[in-house]
Amino acid sequence: MKKFVEIEYLDLKENIECEELINKVLEKCFLTEGLENTNLYVSITLTNPENIKKINKKYRNIDKETDVLSFPIFEKEEILNLKNLNHEEVLGDIVISVDRVMEQSKEYGHSFERELSYMVVHGFYHLMGEDHIKEEDKKHMREKEEKILKSLNILRNTNI
Repeated sequence: MKKFVEIEYLDLKENIECEELINKVLEKCFLTEGLENTNLYVSITLTNPENIKKINKKYRNIDKETDVLSFPIFEKEEILNLKNLNHEEVLGDIVISVDRVMEQSKEYGHSFERELSYMVVHGFYHLMGEDHIKEEDKKHMREKEEKILKSLNILRNTNI
C-alpha cells in the first residue's frame, strides 16, 4: 500500500484514531490531485502549543502560537514534474497543534475530527502551492478544501 504520510509526535502521546483519520484525508487529497501513483508523501508532526510557537518563531519569526504550519519543499510549478520519481520524496512538512485543534473545534461548534481534517487539508494545499493572501486565491483554496472534506462526508458544524 502506498504511504501518503509519515506521522511524528513532538511531546504528545501517539493516537491511532488521529493517524487513521490523517491517512484517510491525505489519501483523498492525493487522489483528488492525481498524485496517488507518485512516490511523494507528507510529513506531519502533531504537537502542543508551546512547540508550535517555538517553530513559528524559529522559521517565520512570528512569536505566537498557531494551529497549523506548512513547509513546502517544492514550488507549485515543480510538483507536476515529480510524478515519475523513482524514489520516495517528501512533498513537505505540516505541523499541527492538537490542543489548538481541540479548542477551535469547540469554538466553531463542530467535531475534533472535522477540525483536524481541515488542518490536514489546509496544510496539504499549502504544500501544493496554494495560498490565501489575496481574496480570489483564498476563495479558490477554500473550494478545494471543502471539496475534499465534503467527499469524505466531513461537514461543518456536525459531529462525525
